[in-house]
Amino acid sequence: MRKTTLLLLVSLVMTAHWTMGQRRKKNNTPPEVSTVEAPPKLIVGIVVDQMRYDYLTRFWNHYGEGGFKRMATQGFNCKNNHFNYAPTSTGPGHASVYTGATPSSHGIIGNNWFDKQTDKDIYCASDENYETVGTNSEGGRMSPRNLLTTTLPDQLRLHTQMRGKTIAVALKDRGAVLPGGHTANAAYWFEGGNTGKWITSTYYMDKLPDWVTTFNASGTIKEYKKDWNTLKDIDLYVESGTDNNTYEGLFETESSPSLPHSTPNLLSKTEDFEIIKYTPYGNSLTTDFAIAALENEGLGIDNVTDFLAISYSSTDYIGHKFGVNSKEIQDTYIRLDMDLERLLNTLDAEVGKGSYTLFLTADHGAINVPSYLKDVKIPAGYLDYGEIKEEFTKFVEYRFGTTDIIKSISNYQVFLDHKVISNLDMDLDDVQEEIAAELLRYDDMDKVFTGYQMWQNDYTHGIPYILQNGWHQKRSGDVLFVPKPAHISYGSTGSTHGSPMIYDTHVPLLFYGNGIKKGETVSRTEIPDIAPTIAIMLGVAYPNGTTGKPIVEVLD
Repeated sequence: MRKTTLLLLVSLVMTAHWTMGQRRKKNNTPPEVSTVEAPPKLIVGIVVDQMRYDYLTRFWNHYGEGGFKRMATQGFNCKNNHFNYAPTSTGPGHASVYTGATPSSHGIIGNNWFDKQTDKDIYCASDENYETVGTNSEGGRMSPRNLLTTTLPDQLRLHTQMRGKTIAVALKDRGAVLPGGHTANAAYWFEGGNTGKWITSTYYMDKLPDWVTTFNASGTIKEYKKDWNTLKDIDLYVESGTDNNTYEGLFETESSPSLPHSTPNLLSKTEDFEIIKYTPYGNSLTTDFAIAALENEGLGIDNVTDFLAISYSSTDYIGHKFGVNSKEIQDTYIRLDMDLERLLNTLDAEVGKGSYTLFLTADHGAINVPSYLKDVKIPAGYLDYGEIKEEFTKFVEYRFGTTDIIKSISNYQVFLDHKVISNLDMDLDDVQEEIAAELLRYDDMDKVFTGYQMWQNDYTHGIPYILQNGWHQKRSGDVLFVPKPAHISYGSTGSTHGSPMIYDTHVPLLFYGNGIKKGETVSRTEIPDIAPTIAIMLGVAYPNGTTGKPIVEVLD
């Protein structure tokens, strides 16, 4: 009897301790770490747009202890993490992170693609069935309708009978819509231009919540329209290239790409908020809004797990404009590190240390500016699509007697008109093969594959494996071509992405918090492994198109 009473007393003490440790505190003192395992109150997914893995290592000595370093040293660092498909772009990247699948399953085969059913180009998140909420523009006519599978947040919502809440936030619409999935309570994105507001779609709601309206009217957004100088002495930024060079783009009215950037766009114009996206302040604004969502939506306040998806988009805008080796990129990541520390400290205070789980990754990497690579004697170059198109058109006309067999060239794929080919009494696979052989003949092409090869084979490694994972039977093209390494179709300044090459596929993957081991691995992990890893930890069903597998080393 005394033994039973003692056990009961111990159980009550432990339960009381757990309850106190989990309860949100409204003062500045973070709740204590729970000593009893319990499901996380909140999952936080962070995608840093265009973050190469080596940004983590290159700028390591400039980071503070509370952002990237905290996640990497106190959490689990997957150092050999890759996208296992192409094209490596924002829409497919966000979809793959959250569905645990590749475009061959979830169907988001690009940011834009040629739709074979309508013979029109479509945008991955567009949906004319819905209207904008927050402004009078067309910028909110979005939904996840083009996403064919469920996301991890969808499965969490289903598992909790829709009691768990999902909020997704990003400057880019596709960076919020696709992660949130089909059942998100809300997805918000930033409309720049002359508006400068956070908006959404009638897919989610008919009216902005009061807290969003208040945030938009608060003046916070206007405060970020300011000149951009380096956070530290620019002479300390030895991990990046020279500041004044020919490899970087210019803001309007600038005669030099050098920091500081202090143009009329940034300062004197009363409108034109688009410029904020191209500065580190876009990431700070995203952090502000994500924290406002956390606090005002009541995320992580009870024992039903919620989901907060955050995408940092300014890193991509800046990379495209200035390139991966620029002082601007280095300064952006040093500042982002501070924003991440601010976010983590807020999560500690509002949700509680040990009460949330977080992962951080990217939607793709990026190439070094080819004009710079050429100047330092590394093979690189630019595709002249005009010249390629002219030569290719002549071949098609001569060989097939008409150019009507070509419907479109999109995302490094050739789309053929199957009806025209049938009327010419030709076999589709033969036409694919002839076109592939012609494209492979061009100097800047490295590899070419046909849709027939994608359909018939099961590739397990190398470039064909990556291409096959990005090829959707109903949506993708008939011929797939891959330019030579470090050869891109882009301007001579700034960086881009989209290829199956390792500079576009190798990205960071950090796990941190409740249920996560402390450690690291150099074993290969792949982007679709993220969703099933978190699903296993939560005990929820996998997203219904999952092709990835749990990373067992991560789980505590």
